[in-house]
Amino acid sequence: MKRFLFIVQGEGRGHLTQALSMAQILRRAGHELVSVVVGTAHGRPVPEFFTTQIDAPVETFHSPSLSYHPVTQALDLGVTMRDVFRYPGRYIRSIRFLNRAFRERQPDVIVNFYDVLGGMAYALTRPAAPLVCVGHQYLMLHPDFVFPKGRLLDRWLVNLNTRLTSLGAARRLALSFRPLPDRPTQRIRVVPPLLRQEVLDLGPKTGHYLLAYFNQPGLSDWLEETHRRHPEIEMRLFKPGVEQPVIRQDATLSFHRIDGSAFLEQMAHCRALVTTAGFESVCEALYLGKPTLMIPMPGHYEQACNAVDARLAGAGVAADRFDLDLLLGYLPHHDPKAGDAFRVWHSRGAALIVSALESSETPPAKPFRPQPVFSFNSLRQKMAFR
Repeated sequence: MKRFLFIVQGEGRGHLTQALSMAQILRRAGHELVSVVVGTAHGRPVPEFFTTQIDAPVETFHSPSLSYHPVTQALDLGVTMRDVFRYPGRYIRSIRFLNRAFRERQPDVIVNFYDVLGGMAYALTRPAAPLVCVGHQYLMLHPDFVFPKGRLLDRWLVNLNTRLTSLGAARRLALSFRPLPDRPTQRIRVVPPLLRQEVLDLGPKTGHYLLAYFNQPGLSDWLEETHRRHPEIEMRLFKPGVEQPVIRQDATLSFHRIDGSAFLEQMAHCRALVTTAGFESVCEALYLGKPTLMIPMPGHYEQACNAVDARLAGAGVAADRFDLDLLLGYLPHHDPKAGDAFRVWHSRGAALIVSALESSETPPAKPFRPQPVFSFNSLRQKMAFR
């Protein structure tokens, strides 16, 4: 039996649900989760669904988060970077907190779910336990990954952040929609996505309505505008700010309070899903056999990458706004075999993940060799980030 400590990037629900799934897999394999530390921003609490289901002590620390423009809903890189450099003392305290957690909990393996301070704390303190990093972003370091055209600066920045989260890692578990070969030289092992047990218990079902989930107000406005032009099509929208379980706008449009279990149940019975290109939601829809219209959030490069990768796996189509005609034109041509292939791939996940975690060892420390303060060769190596 091994003792595990989780570091979880707490922004959004994706990494939190991945950690829940990982905890279930490890416990079934006879291992113990001794501690969970969650990186949060702006004093946001850890969602109750996570604290009640993880079944381990949960503590929080301050960690950077993404900021969005209040009107356009686009990712605001300037504000994001300003907030990062505005409070350096806060993040130094977080690194010290993580170092104490490593010492006091004495885990055999540390698992980082894409928190940048988790990677930096590990690199600076070098605990004896190996670090294993988990996330679909690590697939973007794979030479076979297909990126959106252009936006080279965005690609460089995302991969820089991804490498910072995995400094000194023994392995990077790259969650993928489909099988790809491992890349041992880059410490990349490709594994299936981590899905909640609730998704696995549902399975595919038939349905007639369109289901949507948006957590940005501007995106839900698009759906309501589309509904006014197509009132004959039933649409159900999960969004923030809905206080009752269901608010019926009219005969074919209803708003639903955000509730993980209710959303999954309705996803299992819907005709298609409309959402941003978040990795977790698209994976859940693919497992349940539901075609997806993916609308990457403006300026969010990771979601643009997810949309490209998900299309290659047969998950659905992508657009820059709620394009109902595009979705309706795609549905007759959606190949249900994509869901079948995904479920076969996912069925291999637990064994692959447990094997990778149990066999992880701390990479040997590189011998110290004095280097010049600056040289063009050292600059070239740093810019390569390999």
